Formats: sequence, C-alpha cells, structure tokens
Amino acid sequence: MESVGAAQDSAHPVYRDALTVLREAGVPALIGGAFAFESYTGIVRQTKDLDLFVRPRDSERLLRTLAQAGYRTELRFPHWLGKAWKEDASIDVIFSSGNGLCTVDDGWFTHAPPAVVLGLDVALTPAEETIWSKAFVMERNRYDGGDIAHLLRARARWLDWPRLLSRFNRHWRVLFSHVVLFGFIYPDQRLRVPDWFMREMLRRMEQDMLSLPADRRVCQGTLLSWSQYLVHIERGEYEDARLAPRGSLNPDDTAHVTAVLGREQAEGDPQKNGAGDGRDAREAEPHYDPGEAHAA
Repeated sequence: MESVGAAQDSAHPVYRDALTVLREAGVPALIGGAFAFESYTGIVRQTKDLDLFVRPRDSERLLRTLAQAGYRTELRFPHWLGKAWKEDASIDVIFSSGNGLCTVDDGWFTHAPPAVVLGLDVALTPAEETIWSKAFVMERNRYDGGDIAHLLRARARWLDWPRLLSRFNRHWRVLFSHVVLFGFIYPDQRLRVPDWFMREMLRRMEQDMLSLPADRRVCQGTLLSWSQYLVHIERGEYEDARLAPRGSLNPDDTAHVTAVLGREQAEGDPQKNGAGDGRDAREAEPHYDPGEAHAA
C-alpha cells in the first residue's frame, strides 16, 4: 500500500511523532483532512494541519497525552474541537462538528479503512462520515462542496449509501443537494449514484410538496453557517436549530462559537479566519496525483 503524504513538508516529522506517541499510549484516533482526502481522491494538498478524529470520551486523554509529550494544547471549543501545536505544525483534535451534529462515535471506527500515512499504518475517517461532516460546511469564506464532489467522483460506486443516508437522517436534503450538484459538475458521472437513492430523494421531495412542516419556527441555516443566519435568530424571527431539543448544543456553546469566530473574523486572522468552521485554513491549492487514488 503506497503511503499518503509522500510530498515532504516541514510539519511531517511532527505529525509522525504525534501519531507514534498516540499509538504507544493506546489512544485511538482516525486520520482525516487532507491526508484522507488524498487517499480517497488522489488529490494532493499541502497542509499545515493534521486532522485527528476521536471519540468525545477520548478527546481529553488525547490532548493530555500530547501535552505530556511536549505539545501545546487547547480545548478550543468544548463541544467539538481541541488543538495541539509543536514547532510550526498544528493538529486539530476533532470529536464532533461545529453545529453539534456529526459526533464521532463507534461507527466511525468500525468502518474506518486502513491506510499508510507518512509511512505509518493508520486508519482513515470513513468516506461516508467524511462526506457527512463536510456537507454542512457552507460559510461565506469556506465551502466544502467541492471536496464532496471529488469524493463522490472517486468513491460513489463503493459508498455504503444506506449508511450515508442514515447519517444525515432528517437532514437528507443537505446530502441530496450535494448529489444534485455532483451531477451538474460531472455530467458523465451521474450514473454512479444508485438509482434507488435518487428515486427515494425524489419521493421525499414530492411528499414535502404536499404540506408545510409542523416546526415552522426553526431556521436550519445555522447548521450550515455559524454567522450567515444569525440575523434571524437575533431578531427573534426563528429559533436556532443547533439548540436543544432540536439540536445538541446549549446557548453557552453557540455563544462561544459566535464570540470566538466573530472576533477572529473582525481581526482578520489569516490563520483562522479563512476556515468557516473555526479551524486553521492553511491549505495550498490542490493538484492531482498522476496515479489512481490509493483507496479506490
């Protein structure tokens, strides 16, 4: 199995060190982000971030283990994201998503494919969960729909579509929107999407045309962007879909997201403001690997 991350980067030795430290400590984590994307699609991105996905119950242990190994650590958002740094390398420790929907659970690990990253045997975030977590990132300054189109082009034939649909659950419209755009972006690839899936989506759309939802006070835009729909919440026109009982977050969680990301947006932080989900955005433009995707 060919190794992902063959292109040399000054941060790679730090990433290898962190992965080795965690393995020796017995802390389970999955590799996501640019390295998983390269493995699935063959598209190489130079990145200064290593994305580690971990169950919530293991997040503090992971951060503590890295801290004991000399890394600076921070629990950036208690419901979602921690960070670690060493030298010029940054590590994202992800255990949910900014909107609180995509919590890392045992299923991520059950379906995680093996890979070789930076010369180490690891497990990747499953393609289905990668699509699920990326699908809700629709900020003004970050949109992950392009990544999803690339993933569908590379992996649609091998996806577990029933499991993917179950991940989205009542938010199936978000998945369908990306699949529709996939057919627009790559017209010759449309038939890679299962016929039953498209028919089921059209059936649901037709059913929705018959009546309005019972829950008419909710704005679900906050599940896609932390900032672009706040005006409706602040004016009292709608209720925030991120908050319980509709979602899993509490007012302190959403207030913290708004305060931190709003401050960084106002300051124009070049290392953080570029990422709509509050993570460092330092990825260079991608280029295509001349070979096939490693996980295809």
